[in-house]
Amino acid sequence: MTTTPTWTTPATEAPDTVPPKALKIEREDHKLEKRLCREVGRAIVDYNMIEEGDKVMVCVSGGKDSYAMLDILLKLQARAPIKFELIAVNLDQKQPGFPDHILPEYLGQLGVPFHIETQDTYSIVKKVIPEGKTMCSLCSRLRRGILYRVANELGATKIALGHHRDDMLQTLLLNMFFGAKLKGMPPKLVSDNGEHVVIRPLAYVAEKDLTRWAQVREFPIIPCTLCGSQENLQRKQVGNMLREWEKKFPGRVENMATALQNVVPSHLMDRGLHDFAGLKATGVPDEDGDKAFDDEPLPTAPSLPEKQVISLVQEA
Repeated sequence: MTTTPTWTTPATEAPDTVPPKALKIEREDHKLEKRLCREVGRAIVDYNMIEEGDKVMVCVSGGKDSYAMLDILLKLQARAPIKFELIAVNLDQKQPGFPDHILPEYLGQLGVPFHIETQDTYSIVKKVIPEGKTMCSLCSRLRRGILYRVANELGATKIALGHHRDDMLQTLLLNMFFGAKLKGMPPKLVSDNGEHVVIRPLAYVAEKDLTRWAQVREFPIIPCTLCGSQENLQRKQVGNMLREWEKKFPGRVENMATALQNVVPSHLMDRGLHDFAGLKATGVPDEDGDKAFDDEPLPTAPSLPEKQVISLVQEA
């Protein structure tokens, strides 16, 4: 029986001379590293994100997510069953006070190939968007076009973005609440111009794990003075809502993320996905028919107190 090579990180032994408290922290950090490598590796395999011979352009903004993505991809590159290249790319948007020395120094110390692209999109965004209005849409479009061009120039076959699980859920809810669409942020897609494959290796990773990993690795975080300065963004509000849900109802956010991978078109309302007009009785039992609603289990504590469960059952 043959085994399929994995993308995971092997366990290592901790030295016996480390003090108990430090040893506990070290073990927790190691568990976090293993979890991050496992989740990123699983997403890469599930969606065939990286293939033999790929040159992956890793977009590094200076935020915790993109730092972590590059960090984990470098670890996986050393152990992966396939060979691929990584090149880190940063877009310097000429934001006032941007410390343009930090990323080149950090990337140089890592020894990873990198490219800094300098384009003054900051001035364009500030000139076009009125004060107080959301700048993300225009800023994102400008960045995207520049990154696609750079990918062509570098010969990159994949463009890796640092969006994580919580970003993807926020996008789903934003589209539902404000765009009237059941649309999320896919882990892999073809770019707007049809020339590139965009991947999101952090698709399975929780933001809280990335926050903790940034502390462990002491990444030199560079705050964004565009999106980072807009406190009333709907995305931030939805993000706060998700964090509050997770605090009150542990497991809810994980269930939502899993739901994105378990879509049943026949139980939605999109006529383009399911032929409701042509639907006819077949005489053949269907597991996804009406009875699919009969045995839906109610959540138990801590998501729902036992008394509330009993009350809901009595009311049914």
